[in-house]
Formats: sequence, C-alpha cells, structure tokens
Amino acid sequence: MINIAKKILMVGQDSDGYFATEALCRHMRWPLAYGGKVKDGCVTCPLHQTTHQIDDGSLVDWSPFPLFPPYGKLVGKMSKKKDLKIYDTRVKNGNLEVRIV
Repeated sequence: MINIAKKILMVGQDSDGYFATEALCRHMRWPLAYGGKVKDGCVTCPLHQTTHQIDDGSLVDWSPFPLFPPYGKLVGKMSKKKDLKIYDTRVKNGNLEVRIV
C-alpha cells in the first residue's frame, strides 16, 4: 500500500504488467494488500472474499464469506455493492507512473 495524492493505493504486478487499485475493499474497507489474493485477473479481499476484476474494477463476487455463508449474505446486505476504483499505470523512463484522476 502506498499513499499518492491523498489516496491510498495498492500497486502490484501480474502477467499483464503493473496495476493500481484503491487499497481498501469496497465492502468493509479492509486493506487488500494485507492478505488479498490476485489470481486470474481478479483481486479478492482477505476478510470477506469480495472479488473484483483488476482490469476494470467490476464486481465479480460480493461478500461470500465462505467460512459461514449466511454471515456473508447478512453483512453483504449492510452496504451497497460497489466496483473497485482502478488507476491507469505506465512505465516511463524506468519509473512506474499512476494516473490519479
């Protein structure tokens, strides 16, 4: 996790290159960098397993909480379903740049 322009971001690298997302899960604001999984083009929150696409931030699975699914459904209803904010990245002159809008 890093702070850029008063925003907290999670920056990572996958097979397609670098990516930057907001650092906190859209469900319960848990830090994605602390145990989150990046797999098959998605990032999954380590707390409730909410999953988003890395390329566009779209929601894949909202709060399934696999340890006790009824709890996940209940907690999932307490907040509105939201996509994850994604920031454009590029490498220029050997530096990673993140576009903050």
